Amino acid sequence: MATVTAAGLTVALTACGGSDDSPSAGASGDASSAAGSDDSAAGSDDDGGGGDAGAALATTAEIPEGGGKVFADQKVVVTQPSAGEFKAFSANCTHRGCAVQSVADGVINCPCHNSNFSITDGSVQGGPAPKPLPSVPITVEGDSISLA
Repeated sequence: MATVTAAGLTVALTACGGSDDSPSAGASGDASSAAGSDDSAAGSDDDGGGGDAGAALATTAEIPEGGGKVFADQKVVVTQPSAGEFKAFSANCTHRGCAVQSVADGVINCPCHNSNFSITDGSVQGGPAPKPLPSVPITVEGDSISLA
């Protein structure tokens, strides 16, 4: 019975992990290790975001001024805090490694536990997140935004 219960717990945690707490933290439960533990999907960056260097993400017209856009596959969020200024951050929340889901009203929003981050510098604006979202290097050439 214990095996079935443990397996059930693993399935439950895995199911939550896809939209709530993934990637799972290491034995220490440290959010920073959780954010960078899935190198297969996030490239080799330790910050948990960044995807493939040089990969085109969007055009500048796709990123609204005062807002941003989440690129879930690349685990990055690109923002435009002011006209012509583009920033990028890891899309993994620093609280439990959940994927941030939206950008609205000048903040990047994590739906798991309601952490919010500044579109300007990734700093924590609310919720339980202990640290800012790590920045991700991007290049803007003409109207194209790419991972650096």
